[in-house]
This record gives sequence, C-alpha cells and structure tokens, in this order.
Amino acid sequence: MMEENSREHLDTDNEAGGEDALVGNVNKLMVTPPGYTGPPKKGHVIFDACFESGNLGRVDYISEFEFDLFIRPDTCNPRFRVWFNFTVENVRETQRVIFNIVNFSKTKSLYRDGMSPVVKSTSRPKWQRLPAKNVYYYRCPDHRRNYVMSFAFCFDREDDVYQFAYCYPYTYSRLQHYLASLERRNLDYLQREQLGLSVQQRRLDLLTITNPAHLNQEREKRVVFLTARVHPGESPASFICQGVIDFLVSQHPIAQVLRDHVVFKIVPMLNPDGVYLGNYRCSLMGFDLNRHWQDPSPWAHPTLHAVKQLIVQMNQDPKVSLEFYIDVHAHSTMMNGFMYGNVFEEEERGQRQAVFPRLLCQNAPDFSLSSTTFNRDLVKAGTGRRFLGGLLDDTSYCYTLEVSFYSYLTAGSTSPVPYTEDGYMKLGRNVARTFLDYYKLNNLIDESKTSGHINSTFDGTSASHQGNKSGNGKVKSDRKHGARDF
Repeated sequence: MMEENSREHLDTDNEAGGEDALVGNVNKLMVTPPGYTGPPKKGHVIFDACFESGNLGRVDYISEFEFDLFIRPDTCNPRFRVWFNFTVENVRETQRVIFNIVNFSKTKSLYRDGMSPVVKSTSRPKWQRLPAKNVYYYRCPDHRRNYVMSFAFCFDREDDVYQFAYCYPYTYSRLQHYLASLERRNLDYLQREQLGLSVQQRRLDLLTITNPAHLNQEREKRVVFLTARVHPGESPASFICQGVIDFLVSQHPIAQVLRDHVVFKIVPMLNPDGVYLGNYRCSLMGFDLNRHWQDPSPWAHPTLHAVKQLIVQMNQDPKVSLEFYIDVHAHSTMMNGFMYGNVFEEEERGQRQAVFPRLLCQNAPDFSLSSTTFNRDLVKAGTGRRFLGGLLDDTSYCYTLEVSFYSYLTAGSTSPVPYTEDGYMKLGRNVARTFLDYYKLNNLIDESKTSGHINSTFDGTSASHQGNKSGNGKVKSDRKHGARDF
C-alpha cells in the first residue's frame, strides 16, 4: 500500500522534485499507514487525478493527519510543476488533514499574498476558495528548503468526493460543450470552424463573430484577433475568453454595434492537448508553444502553425486590416488584470499602442494601468505578442492580457478581492466593451436602450448569461436548503 513512503525517503529525489518517479497521475490510490495489512477503513483516503485536466503524481503518507503531495511535471518537460487538480474520497466525517504540496517549480507565488486553492464536492458543486488562514507557503527544511504550500482541511461528509485545484478548472470538454451550445443557437453573426487539429487530434476551434455582411470577399474588414490557453494551466484565460464571446454574441446594443463595424476572430484554446493532460505550461511534446511563434512546426506545433498561417494570410489580404492581436494569459505572482505591449522606435506608435489599455482601465475596475508595461525582453522574442508585433504593420497593436490567478485591488482599496469564475468573465465582457470606446462608436448607441443593459452586463451578471438561469438558481436553491460552505 505505500509501506516505504516517509519523509526520510525523499532525499533520493532529484532537484526537479522527484519527477523521475512521476510518469503519470495517481489512479484511485488508497493511502494507508506503513505496514498496515488489514481491510480498508473509512479515513484511508483515496486520491485520484486520472481525469481530464487532472494532475497529482505521487502521495506520501506522513501521518494519519498529514500527506505530502507531488505535482506531476508537464509531459516531456520536468521544469514546470505548478498546476494541480485531484479528488479525495473514502474520508471519515470530521477527519482533519494537512496536505503539503512539496515540489512547486516556482519560488514566487500568490500563496504568499493570501491566495488559496479552490475546492468543491459532490454535494456542493460550486467551486469555492479555501479560507486563506488555512493555507501556508514556506521554505521547508524537510524538502531541501524548497517551497511548500500546506493547507488544512476538515472533511464533513463521508459520502462526498472532494476535488481540489490550483484554480478554477476550465477543460477542453467544457469548451466543446460551450461551443456546441453556441452553434445550436444558429446565430447568423457567429461562425465556428475547425482551423486544425492538435497532435492528439483535438479540435482547434476558430470563431468568427461579425455582421454577416462583413464576410463579403470584396468588403474591407477591420479585424480583432484574440487567442487564449497557449499555457494550459492558465485557466482564468478561458473564463475571460468566454466573457468576451458571451458579450459579443449577446443582444446588448453595444455588441450589436461592434458586430456591425468589426470582425472578431477568436481561438479560445491554442493548446488543447496540454489542457486535457493537466499540464501547466507545455504541449503534449513538452513545448512551451508561446516561444515558437517565429517558426512553428506543422507536426510538433500544429495548432500554433495553423493560427500563424491564418494571421499571415490575413495580413497579406489588402481587404483586411488586422488591427488587434490579444493573447490572454493568467499570472501567478501579480494582482489584477494588466497588459504587456511592445516597444517601437517611433514614439507616436508607442503612444497609440497605450490607448487601448487606458480605455480598458476606465471600463474595468480590476484592470491595473500601473502594472501594464511595454518591453522588448529577449526572453519573450518567441511569444505571439512579440513576433506578431514585428510582423504586422504600424496600424496593428499586439498585447498579452494577463489576469491574476488570485485577486484584484480596486482604486483606494487595500483589501484584495478574490476572483471568481464570473469575475474573470466580467473582465472579458469589459474587454469587448472597450472596443466601442476605442473605435469611437459611442454615438451609435441609443442611451435609452442601454441604461438597463449596462448595469446588468457589467456588474457580474451578464445579460448574455440569461440562458444560464438554471445554473444560478441551483446555487440559490443549495443555499436555501442549508448547503454548508466549506
């Protein structure tokens, strides 16, 4: 059962955190005390990560109340160990445990600033953040002074399966269900197409959202191109992306005006294999795709290759003005939403590039202009922002949009507000809305029609989410029937 698992044996691990033994996820692993040979009991917890976007490579029994957990490194790349996502079952009611995640590859972490893992269970399917007071991040002498994140938890329902994750998961399957539901609405201003396939033959989806009149080959087009999830563990990027899509396909008057004037091209998941496998940064073959934009291989980086081909083709079309490229990410050490942009020789181009972040800051209370920076760091040369910033002409602006894995600070506040799934989606809606200001289309909006829409759309309960009333009602009914919070 794991008779040899104890802290003394960890000294045999290498500096990469013992990844030589972590070739896959734990699969319904029951962890019992060393030497135990009797029948399984309640409280002999069972760990599992053999599911989509799961990640847990190894469990060491320390005591009845404490377990050391090892993140499985990204496939074919032992450098990255950040994302975790696993379930625990066969617990005893009121059983208290401490889980130590012992092999993070990063030293800096928002866990130092109050971030905590998220949890849900069978009877409480809505993700919640653990109380920050139960989470500790420290250098541990038992693990060669590596950084360890420990969290305490008390199981309260024996029949529940509990799931813990680094941040709110957003899986490949969830995206496919979402895109299928959009297709079923038969919106004439939405097109979904398969731009290509990943190494493991998963779909690379491309959405086009615009007034169908813009699809006329002879008509000049103003294009905004958005991508997300090139780094698979950065799940907040998918919620932002869905927020953008939800708003653009809605009947909101601002969305209607935007569709009439702009063609939106969206690739919501650039690295579907990495997302499916539960990697943090890499693809199936161990590549950080966001360092391969300069020369992506059609066989090793097929999704990147397909997107780059499309962008190059659009850039060569005299009828197409590709004005924005925005790549959405999540950040593990900073608060708020913010942007990275490029540095140009021409000062005027740099000033024009700063306009969109300034406008977004006015629309999104969680967006930080002070954290927004413009650079030409050599390390970032292979990123989408840097490569396309050099490829496209001087009327195009390329950004990386980052959002914190944890929280945001609003102006004048000293207390961080933890992000929720809808908080991320709200930022996406505000990104979409900002194009109205950028293109100075406000005069086309009938204020009498938008007064109710504006309030309902940007306070976190989007008008475009009206089709999700059953989901919201489920949460309310859980509370009404006395469902306990964790």
